[in-house]
Amino acid sequence: MGGIVTLFDLLLVYPITNILVVLARVFGGNYGIAIITFTLLTKVVTWPLTASQYKQSRAMQAMQPKLQELQKKYKGKDPKKLQAETMALYKEHGVNPLGCVLPMLVQMPIWIALYDVIRTSLGTAPESLVSLSQNLYPVAFIHTAVPLNSTLAFWNLAVPDKSYLLPFIVGATMYIQQKMITPAPAPGAANSQQAQTAQMMTWMMPLIFGFWSLNVPAGLALYWAVSNASGVVLQYFYMGRTFEWKSLLSVNPAPAPAAKRSRVEADQRDEAAGRNGRDEAASGAPEAEIEEDGGPAAAAAGQSTRRKRHGRRRGKR
Repeated sequence: MGGIVTLFDLLLVYPITNILVVLARVFGGNYGIAIITFTLLTKVVTWPLTASQYKQSRAMQAMQPKLQELQKKYKGKDPKKLQAETMALYKEHGVNPLGCVLPMLVQMPIWIALYDVIRTSLGTAPESLVSLSQNLYPVAFIHTAVPLNSTLAFWNLAVPDKSYLLPFIVGATMYIQQKMITPAPAPGAANSQQAQTAQMMTWMMPLIFGFWSLNVPAGLALYWAVSNASGVVLQYFYMGRTFEWKSLLSVNPAPAPAAKRSRVEADQRDEAAGRNGRDEAASGAPEAEIEEDGGPAAAAAGQSTRRKRHGRRRGKR
């Protein structure tokens, strides 16, 4: 490992290089399968962050009605008060405003390192092979895996995809993932600034990554495509399979219909339980209390009933 060695190289570039070379050796020298396997392993390692992101998304969905009430209450009046109340609402629901973007921020160094690793590992120039050999750990199993097979199906993973298929897959899978994770605006808030920002992000992120996929090695685009697709599957099962696929054709963020139904059903159950409790309390009230509440007429009726019962008992004796 010659040249200037940075902390970034030691922590990311060298480990990723050697992991991919080992995986390629295990899978018969196929670097494409190595990238797919590495992507899935990365998903497993970063699952706690991903699960936290999904949890934050659900919490954001639940607090949308209250957030909309705050915006209506302080609209054009006191921006500082609105900000303070909003942060208090976030704290009440356990929501971190950066929770939904943290996994992406964590993965950015991996993307940068992976770009350098693919460019070095699959380069055909003599200097690339020299750089690759300097980045490998001194283990015979790793060194004998070089040179690597840079072809997967009809893609050359060392150069940008000229078929535009991978960029399309990257953009499409990221669009689906953004639709699934973006909380829907509260009723009546479709035209609010927050809703418009969410709509813009739903479209902008897929377009940006799709454009990047046109200019980076196809191996990095493959990593993004597999990462997005696996994220869609994980989110679909983790969120309870409540996503409505027809919402993909809508410009608005996808709602969570099942969550809304569950809240309505809970309210209905609470209301029914309250009615049943009141009915039971009324039916189980003592006779004296009923007479008291009914006034003189009820008291007289009660006395008459007691006289009749007493007379019947004397007649029987």
